[in-house]
Amino acid sequence: MFRSFLAVLATLGVILFAGWLALKREDIPYEQLEAIYANADSRYLQFGDDMRVHFRDVGPRGAPAIVLVHGFSASLHTWEPWVNNLKQDYRVITLDLPGHGLSRCIDNSEIGPGQFAATINRVANTLKIERFTLAGNSMGGSAAWNYALTHPERLDGLVLVDAAGWPRMEEEGESRSLIFRLLEIDIARRVMKELDLSSLIRGGLENSFGDPSFVTDEMVERYANLARAPCHRAALLQLVSGQGERTEATPELLAGIKTPTLVMHGELDNLIPSVHGEQFAAAIPGAKLLLYPGVGHLPQEEIAELSAGDLRAFLSTEVYGVRDEALQAITSPAP
Repeated sequence: MFRSFLAVLATLGVILFAGWLALKREDIPYEQLEAIYANADSRYLQFGDDMRVHFRDVGPRGAPAIVLVHGFSASLHTWEPWVNNLKQDYRVITLDLPGHGLSRCIDNSEIGPGQFAATINRVANTLKIERFTLAGNSMGGSAAWNYALTHPERLDGLVLVDAAGWPRMEEEGESRSLIFRLLEIDIARRVMKELDLSSLIRGGLENSFGDPSFVTDEMVERYANLARAPCHRAALLQLVSGQGERTEATPELLAGIKTPTLVMHGELDNLIPSVHGEQFAAAIPGAKLLLYPGVGHLPQEEIAELSAGDLRAFLSTEVYGVRDEALQAITSPAP
C-alpha cells in the first residue's frame, strides 16, 4: 500500500511538473514589446546604462500640464480615454512607472512610492515643466499623494482616482480577485513567476470593473505581455510581497497636503473600497469627493467621458480658473 501511495504521489508530481512546463513563459524582449505597444507619441527618458522610462507628451506646449500615473501592473494605456478628451486644451503627459509598461526596472529592492515619485519628478524636469496637475490611479494615486507631500511647490492640483495608501482592513480581502490573493502567498508567487497567467489576469481585470464586459481579449493580452518584459515579473512580485518601500496614509500625514485636491472613487471598487476615497477626502484639507455608483476601480476607462468631464470642471474652477483670476487681478490696472 505504501508503494502504491508513493506511486500516486510520483504520478501527481509528474502531472504538476508537466502542467508547469506547459504554462511556463519566457520573457519578451523590450524591442518586441515596443514594436507592438509604442506609438508615434512614445518617447524614452534614458539615464544610466540600462534605465529607460517610457512616456508620452501630447497637447499644446503652452497649455497647463497634467501628468497621469497608472496603477499596479497597468501601463499608460489606461489613460488613453482621458488623453483623447483632454489633449485639445491641456498638455497631457502619461508615463510607465519603473517595472511597468515599456519602462525598464530601476532598483526592485526600492520599488514603491518613493521611487515612483522620483520618476515623476525626473520626467517633469526633463520636459522642463515647472508646475502641473498630477493625477494617479490606484498605486499611481499613492505615488501622487506622496509626490504632493515631497514636492508641493511643483503642483497646481492633485487628483486621486481610486487611490491606494490606507492600511487594508482584514475583511476587505474577501472581495479581492483570486490573482491578488494568490500573489500575497510566498510559495504561490514563486510558482507563478514564470507562468502564463492570462486566465487569472482576465479574472482580475473583470473584478476591476463594475461592468466586466469592458474587459477585452486585447486588454488581457496587453497586461500579460507587458508583465513578461525583462525584470517586470520580479518587480510586480516585489510590490505585492510587501518588501518594497511603502508609505501608509494617515490623517496626520495627509493634513500636510495643501494642493487643491479632487478625489474620485468607484463605489463598486473591489480592490480599494470607496471608504478609502472618503478617508482621503476627509484627511486632505479642502479636498472634493466624487463617488461613482455602479463603477469599479478604473473610472478613467469605465466612465471615461463623465470622469474626464468632472476633471475638467475641477481644473477650470478649483485649479486653473482660480490661478488665472489671481494673475488677472495682479496684472490688471487699477480703476
